[in-house]
Amino acid sequence: MEIKKVSEGAALTVYLSGRLDAVTALELDKDLSTTLANVTDLTIDLADLEYISSAGLRTLLKFQKRMDKQGSMKIRNIRENVREVLDMTGFSDFLTIADDKKSKFSVSF
Repeated sequence: MEIKKVSEGAALTVYLSGRLDAVTALELDKDLSTTLANVTDLTIDLADLEYISSAGLRTLLKFQKRMDKQGSMKIRNIRENVREVLDMTGFSDFLTIADDKKSKFSVSF
């Protein structure tokens, strides 16, 4: 998995690509745990994330809980197969998912 971060003041956007599995979830956890100290607006972009495991889901939930206390977090640009995992596991009910053109709940005019 590749992690790319773009910081703009107290806002941080994290771009994930590849696979978020047991091994890479630990890497993401370590990376973000040290980065989020002064962040109040976290966006995680999953446009290039091909796969997510239960360990990856737990990591996203962990950061959602942290950011709910510290500011806000949203997930955007979710691929259909990853969105299906979020929906089937019920994690889409606990994670803040931004409306985007790939979301099955968005409306385009």
